Amino acid sequence: MVPKTPTTTERPTVRDVLAGAVEQLGGEERAGQIAMAEAVARAIGSGEHLLVQAGTGTGKSLGYLVPALLHDERVVVATATLALQHQLVERDIPALLGAAEHLLPGGTPSYAVLKGRSNYACLHRVREGVPDDQGVLVDVPEGTMGSEVLKLRAWAEQQAETGGPGDRDSAPKHTDKLWRQVSVNHRECLGATRCPFAQECFAERAKEKAAQSSVIVTNHSLLAIDAIEGVPMIPEYDVVVIDEAHELTARVTQAATDELTVPEIERAARRSQKHVDGTEADDLADAGDALRAAYEETDEGRLDTLPTALADALVLVRDAARALVSAFPKEQQGGGGEVDPGRTQARGWVQEIFKTSERMAAHVESDVVWLSRRERQRGGDVLCVAPLQVWGQLRSKLLAEKTAIFTSATLMLGGDFASVATSIGLKPSERVEDTEVPDLVEAAEVPEVEEERDRREPWRGLDVGSPFDYPRQGILYVARHLPPPGRDGMGAATLDEIVGLVDAAEGRTLGLFSSRRAAEAAAAAVRERLPHLTILAQGEAQLPELARLFVEDPHACLFGTLSLWQGLDVPGDTCQLVLIDRIPFPRPDDPLMSARQRAADKAGGNGFMAVAATHAALLLAQGAGRLIRTTADKGVVAILDPRLVTARYGRFLADSLPPMWRTTDRDVVLTALKRLAQT
Repeated sequence: MVPKTPTTTERPTVRDVLAGAVEQLGGEERAGQIAMAEAVARAIGSGEHLLVQAGTGTGKSLGYLVPALLHDERVVVATATLALQHQLVERDIPALLGAAEHLLPGGTPSYAVLKGRSNYACLHRVREGVPDDQGVLVDVPEGTMGSEVLKLRAWAEQQAETGGPGDRDSAPKHTDKLWRQVSVNHRECLGATRCPFAQECFAERAKEKAAQSSVIVTNHSLLAIDAIEGVPMIPEYDVVVIDEAHELTARVTQAATDELTVPEIERAARRSQKHVDGTEADDLADAGDALRAAYEETDEGRLDTLPTALADALVLVRDAARALVSAFPKEQQGGGGEVDPGRTQARGWVQEIFKTSERMAAHVESDVVWLSRRERQRGGDVLCVAPLQVWGQLRSKLLAEKTAIFTSATLMLGGDFASVATSIGLKPSERVEDTEVPDLVEAAEVPEVEEERDRREPWRGLDVGSPFDYPRQGILYVARHLPPPGRDGMGAATLDEIVGLVDAAEGRTLGLFSSRRAAEAAAAAVRERLPHLTILAQGEAQLPELARLFVEDPHACLFGTLSLWQGLDVPGDTCQLVLIDRIPFPRPDDPLMSARQRAADKAGGNGFMAVAATHAALLLAQGAGRLIRTTADKGVVAILDPRLVTARYGRFLADSLPPMWRTTDRDVVLTALKRLAQT
């Protein structure tokens, strides 16, 4: 731990530091931000878990950073996106420290950012190249992939000389394929004790800095690997703040998902051949051939039981990989002998194949296995395995050990915290109710129990509201007169509705669609019938470029899919109409979602509401939240799916949305949009 040095002066309160920071930053007092900061401080002090819904504009980062910086022990802040991580490290924390330095006890606290190893350039790969590569990159023509790799290598050397972070965010523009030429993942890393460049290693330096810091900013995936998988990635801590908490279960699931492809097996076998004397590498390649044949015989989708051919092939791969790992020469210990990076990394690849194939062959009830068809250029067919649920692991391996504060603009689904709390391992029956907010009452003492599996994890839920006046700033319009969406794509009536709404708004529209096909159909229809407007469609350029064009053109529309539902922030009159084509339920054939829904039904619950409706409510809330980003914004969220007001589950979904003024009257909405466009 890295405790802050105490002073002899009186310790400032959370409210003192928050007020000082807000004043220095030129902001204004926000009741929701104060309530959040005091609730976070109380949770840290009591050890209770806390869920805080803080609407856009609340200033939630200051709401948790101030009590985190005042805590005497290390605090970890985990985000879902690199964008928020970057905002915290580059803007929010430095601004807070600069504004409140004179109020903080013991001087300025230190902070660090910690990412997965593949997010840092590897100096061994930069200087020695990719193991088993043929040829060296010299005098390559400008504009080729080789020239771009050389530029990244030069950047990495410059970062090493100047003490830069060497991370992907600070690198020159590049693709995923290019970045893999200068980075390694955890299985390819030689390790700090064997790498000749360990003293300069960017990833190791980041870990060392984190070990000396009071606040560590990381991501959900690294948090999951550290806490749930038990791989030590983060220095010891006792409090974690999880921002963008609505994405936690998806990110943890993603981190715990493994994949197996035949080209990966072939590559590992080929790289291993020069490092072992026996036939073990050939045996693994033969097992890969058997797996390819089994894939061809297996139907795509979820596999409740493994077909015999597939089960047998997985056992062959597992046993061949285990034998090949054992055939590698033992690594020299204590620094004796020269390290062969090609051998180390080839062995790591084979170990990963063994681990994954062993998990798949076991096919336990707590895992979901499915086969996805992919084109050959994308790696061919892939077998996937993911945990059926993650709330159990979160509960036993994170919540039982740490104090956790979960925060997001969308944590209350259907009007309460129950759905989200259950998904992250907190039981609704264990919630400690408050009589007033923000004057929180003391939590009732929870009796200790002997068995860890029965341990209660008391928690509180707090909605600090939003500075926005949603009923006056926004209209929620549901097109009740339209037919329910079907499987055959968008009908003529829905396209007519989109064109009419966009025409009334004179552009200024963000279209959020459930599929790429729907977005493209809508874009084509609006381009044909409203040729004077600029229509931008996802996939026609990179998202940052599309966002820039959308902001610059006052009559532009931007149509796209999932990444726009959650990742776009365009305040002002650029966006006065948000179109949502249908309720974003998961696909019925989604392997993991359908398995979770079935499991909830078998447990006596309502699988549709627990899984599909909760998933849809979360996305709807995120999508509708794209409209109002400042106190001056005004506009309409138009949902073109009548089921929001006609289906029994519609109330649950509607109660998850911001409290805008609601209507099903098309003429009222068209008039409002025209009036906004004129002003």
